[in-house]
Amino acid sequence: MSDIIKVMIVDDHPVVRRGVKSLLGEEEDIQVVGEAVNGKDALEKVKNLKPDVALMDLVMPEMGGIEAIEKITAAYPDVRILVMTSFAADDKVFPSIKAGALGYLLKDSDPEDLIRMIRQVYRGELSIHPTIARKVIQELNRPAQEPLTPSPLTEREVEILQMLAQGVENKEIARRLVVQEAVRTHVSNILGKLQLANRVQATLYALRTGLASLEEEKPKKP
Repeated sequence: MSDIIKVMIVDDHPVVRRGVKSLLGEEEDIQVVGEAVNGKDALEKVKNLKPDVALMDLVMPEMGGIEAIEKITAAYPDVRILVMTSFAADDKVFPSIKAGALGYLLKDSDPEDLIRMIRQVYRGELSIHPTIARKVIQELNRPAQEPLTPSPLTEREVEILQMLAQGVENKEIARRLVVQEAVRTHVSNILGKLQLANRVQATLYALRTGLASLEEEKPKKP
């Protein structure tokens, strides 16, 4: 990661894009590298712009945010997605997180919250508005499902899953655990065993099963 966080703003309202760009322009460690007017436009531009974080509206013409999140995270897994929307309904929140968004911010939030969450998402941390956090916690507190697979995680895989929930990058995981094998392979095995699609879903799984907590910096031991 570089010292400058490259941000792409994806919103169909010019006033919103201009306002956010002006706000972020005051931060020394954040640079707006481009704008997109909808999900289709974002998907076409992300390859050349190479943003670290994409601020993603959800309701847009031609291609909405949720579909764009799915396509961008699949094609460009290093791009972090922070949803920035006016909608807090379950049919927007959970599909966005399931699609791969690392953050969810409501547009009536304070500017300081936006800047803080951009930095958190850039570090790979799950960052969500308090209103949305309550919804996630309620979802996580539902009775646990039956095990998704008869193949349990190894002790090493549990350690890696806990670090994923903390937003730790693959290189740092390798350094901490001194693993010679590719961390990507371990992550792939974890996702396969748990029948999950991405790191965000792995984080939510760790939260739901008690391996990590939204309220603690360090994960719990299994």
